[in-house]
Parts: sequence; structure tokens; C-alpha cells
Amino acid sequence: VQLQASGGGSVHTGSSLRLSCAASGRTFRDAPMTWFRQAPGKEREFVAALSRSRGHRYADSVKGRFTISRDYAGNTVYLQMSKLEPRDTAVYYCAGGSPSMIYSSFPTATAYDYWGQGIQVTVSS
Repeated sequence: VQLQASGGGSVHTGSSLRLSCAASGRTFRDAPMTWFRQAPGKEREFVAALSRSRGHRYADSVKGRFTISRDYAGNTVYLQMSKLEPRDTAVYYCAGGSPSMIYSSFPTATAYDYWGQGIQVTVSS
């Protein structure tokens, strides 16, 4: 199983970026796919999750600015990030869960078995 993330980069405050994460080797159609991020010196934190059965879930820090979406046929998850701020600077990771995951576990990194390689997003003022 492989999750391949792409789309990161360096931008200025107020800019937009779109991250993509394509999964292969396993279907995540009935499982949540999720974005986490980790800033230097900080723990990995939940950003957004989406499952077909339970819908969206966002961290408070990104609500109204980030949008998660999926191409279920293509086994891909996206993260559209707008109004980026320096505090969004981090390495972003996509993760694939299992169909048995409960909604309350979506923000928990240890609940996920499959991870992408991480992609850097840098926002400068």
C-alpha cells in the first residue's frame, strides 16, 4: 500500500495551495482519509478527515479556510488550503484508515495504519 502526496510548496500569507494524496494497493472507499500536519518541535496534529459515511471533520484552526475532498473512484484525497498563514507552516501527511474506524477516532494519528511520505508547506509573511 502506498500513499503518494504532492502539491506542497512555499507561499506568502493569504495564498492558496492544493495538496493531493493518491493511494494505491488498497481501496479506501469505505474508510476515512485524513490530513495531519507537524510543525517543527511540535506533535503531529489533526487537520481534516473525510469519509463517505460520516462526512467531513476539521480542526478548529482550519475551519473556513481548508476544504477536504475525495475522488473515491480514483482513491485520492485532496486538501484545498486558502488564506494560508505562517502558523500553517508544517509537514503535511495524508493517512488512510480502516472501514471499522469510529468517528471519534478520526483525529487520532495512532488510529491510522497507512501514511504518505509527508510534504512541506511553508507560509511566509
